[in-house]
Amino acid sequence: MEIKLARNEINGKPKTITLEKVTEIIEKEGQKIFYFDKENSHKDLVSLVEHFEAQGFSVYLRDIRYGLGESDYMYEVHIL
Repeated sequence: MEIKLARNEINGKPKTITLEKVTEIIEKEGQKIFYFDKENSHKDLVSLVEHFEAQGFSVYLRDIRYGLGESDYMYEVHIL
């Protein structure tokens, strides 16, 4: 599964990361906060949460609003 990371610039294109790469980062660091782009489907992020919860991690998913517009948000996933 590929998930788009949050953009660094408003007009920039989001970079993608695979589930395997996220797993490698978590195994190396133990915990991490990831910011994902609004173009990801909520269903994909929920399956990401379920994947890591099945491995015994605590995972928190929330929306972060950074502007007044309805499309001004990103997702935060904190994996412990």
